[in-house]
Amino acid sequence: MTNAYAFTDYWAQGQTIPYVIVDIAKPPSGGLNLFNLYVALSRSSGRRSIRLLRDFEDTIFMCCHAVDLLAEDDRLLLLDTETASWWSRIMGSLGL
Repeated sequence: MTNAYAFTDYWAQGQTIPYVIVDIAKPPSGGLNLFNLYVALSRSSGRRSIRLLRDFEDTIFMCCHAVDLLAEDDRLLLLDTETASWWSRIMGSLGL
């Protein structure tokens, strides 16, 4: 028996975990998107420290991004552009 700690991809964001066992099989309810896969597979410190718990369907890597996530990326990009433009005008008016 081995001690283990389990958590979702949401809680794993931003962390680097020394040894990871990932389950990317389709969950009984809902589904996985490319964001979930990226977070789950990128938390380990390298290929040698990650293991897959069980087989999975290859087609999950060939699906499109979720429309709502793409829309959010577009919204954030627009905000970034507007903020950079505003900041540039402010700095210009101060003569900096």
